[in-house]
Amino acid sequence: MKSKKRIISPMGTGNGAFVIHKLLEQKLSYYRVISYNPYRTLFPPSLFPIGRSHAADIIHTAPDYAWFFSRKNVPLIITFHNYVLDRFMAAFSNLAQTIHYRTDLKLFTRLSIREARMITAVSRFTADLVKKDLNLSKEIRIIYNGVDQNLFIPPNCTSPEKQKNIIVLFSGNLTQRKGAQWLAPIAAKLHRYIEIIYTSGLQPKGILSKHERLRCLGRIPYQQMPQIYQQADILLFPTVREGFGLAAAEAMACGLPVVATNCSSLPELIDNGKGGFLCPIGDVEAFAEKINFLAENPELRREMGEYNRAKVEKMFTLNRMVGEYQQLFEEVLSR
Repeated sequence: MKSKKRIISPMGTGNGAFVIHKLLEQKLSYYRVISYNPYRTLFPPSLFPIGRSHAADIIHTAPDYAWFFSRKNVPLIITFHNYVLDRFMAAFSNLAQTIHYRTDLKLFTRLSIREARMITAVSRFTADLVKKDLNLSKEIRIIYNGVDQNLFIPPNCTSPEKQKNIIVLFSGNLTQRKGAQWLAPIAAKLHRYIEIIYTSGLQPKGILSKHERLRCLGRIPYQQMPQIYQQADILLFPTVREGFGLAAAEAMACGLPVVATNCSSLPELIDNGKGGFLCPIGDVEAFAEKINFLAENPELRREMGEYNRAKVEKMFTLNRMVGEYQQLFEEVLSR
């Protein structure tokens, strides 16, 4: 692709999708993220100027509000980083969210699909769910998210000896979708030498209950997250819906075993019994049991961490992701 080509990416800040598009910006000289405060989506017409104030040969963004950024004769590419518009998610959303998801946001998504030249998704699960729920016949190309394996690396020294204290990390917004409501009940069933540390994401309080073995790290800048993963022994990921699971992939790159939910895209990332354990949604007993088991077995933690690092290097690298998007952009511009 010639360097004079320009791709703009209007993206709301504060989520994993924004991180992925910023990584593309760092790697591709012709790619520019146009960030906006997500609260602007409360009045969607305010988004119209964002997509029209910058020259572009391609617009690449998420599908929910892509229609507002689209313009005539400029190819639109949309990437499904997640999908929460189906009925299953109503159980983990408040009434206002459910109405929003099932009405206007679903309409906006359909309009975006109609305008899109190409559609991608970050996992097979997400692609299949979108096609089923929207009765979509258009092709959806799978491009897995990538992790910078030179930034997210295992710690320099690891001891096979059993540690006195085990650190379990939860990284994500404190919402029902992320499973934050189960952190305190899980903590209550862990061995006393195990502590759960958590980042607060966009919602410093969220729905989290207090417990003596829960410790808040506050909101951590993305650039500091590798050090946070390196301080931990296990990643806890009790989410109920992920489009990909970027935190899990980052933890895997840092050599951590992952205890996660057996749902959505996570079986595509985590090999049960090899790179961690997959538990039923909301099964507090199962999560606690697997964490306690890993805490008691340092050699298994090491083996699972090495397995996960190798899987990231094989399937989920940043360079692989950037190369696949680069190929996609070239295909669109050559038509």
